[in-house]
Amino acid sequence: MPSAPEQLSATSFHSPGEVLALISSGAARTRADIARLTGLARSTVSSRVDALIAHGFVDEAAEGGSTGGRPPRRLALRTGGHTVAGVDLGASHCRVVLRDIGGAVLAVQEDPLFIADGPDPVLRHVERTLRVLTEEAGRPPGTLRSIGVGVPGPVEFSTGRPVDPPIMPGWHHYPIPDFFAARLGVRALVDNDVNVMALAEQRQAFPDCRFLLHIKVGTGIGCGIIADGRLHRGAQGSAGDIGHIRVTERDEPCRCGNTGCLEAVAGGSALAAELSRLGRTAATGSDVVRLAQSGDREAVRLVREAGRAVGEVLAGLVNFFNPDTVTVGGALAAAHDPLLAGLREVVYRRSHPLATRVLRIEPSRTQQNAAALGAAILATEHALSPAQVDRAVTTGRG
Repeated sequence: MPSAPEQLSATSFHSPGEVLALISSGAARTRADIARLTGLARSTVSSRVDALIAHGFVDEAAEGGSTGGRPPRRLALRTGGHTVAGVDLGASHCRVVLRDIGGAVLAVQEDPLFIADGPDPVLRHVERTLRVLTEEAGRPPGTLRSIGVGVPGPVEFSTGRPVDPPIMPGWHHYPIPDFFAARLGVRALVDNDVNVMALAEQRQAFPDCRFLLHIKVGTGIGCGIIADGRLHRGAQGSAGDIGHIRVTERDEPCRCGNTGCLEAVAGGSALAAELSRLGRTAATGSDVVRLAQSGDREAVRLVREAGRAVGEVLAGLVNFFNPDTVTVGGALAAAHDPLLAGLREVVYRRSHPLATRVLRIEPSRTQQNAAALGAAILATEHALSPAQVDRAVTTGRG
């Protein structure tokens, strides 16, 4: 809600979609509020609100408490006829969350699923899951407005196509949005999983934070960036790929072809391989966490050293970007005590005092739900965008 000037220009909020943005944000609760904020004539406000009511976006009801005369009528976002889905595709799992556009979770399902099986079997599984969840939630398929999808690899966000994803064979340039448009008739927005994780952290856990970094430490290592309250993807969608920044004085070979990359030093697979060489049974980052949580000294030591390596890269990001919040998630974050101890140790030592004055570094609050929730938020923000709402009002289609 704008704070100054109190009244916006009439041309700023002239469409039904822009009026809905005022209602859904809580800035406007009545028709009089809309007129005051926008400067629109009462007749114009009425036509916009009536169109939103007719197309199922808004409810208007009398509110109690009137001391005389006509009771005030309150406007509210109508959530019942509009659903969105968030899809988290990991290396070995698929989590789908169905929500209404007000943010209420209607259904959740997680299944083992290998991204390396390729796009056709994986996306068909997602389609089947969505159909089952909408039926179980009692929502007709036609109420689904959009789908958000997070994948574990680089994505060209403008097209929704993965680009050379290292652990997703067969997915390079695959048109994921086209798959869902053809089968479900809705728009799918596809992004890197750490980007949607950052969106979930900021929107769900730190809504007052404007500058946030979310670090995912798993098999790979990435960073989601919230800049002035918005997700920052860079020119082509590859912003935040910190896993291939070189860590000083390290020469471990990386799958990207270089040496000394952060992922090759501190990623879950790298730590599992080192523990295996030390005689432990460890094949994945989850095994590393299990050993660390059981008190294995070598596992705890390696996790803390991984935290220091991540902290070395993060210290530069803190100096450059000056976030007020850093959250840490991913498989290795389950062993957050030694990981965060090592990370904080380096960041607070190597970053400028002004950059760390109010900086907080915390474990993820959305945890394993981060990617699915973030993808659902991405879908919701698309479904409620003024352009999309105007299109629905004009054509009768969401």
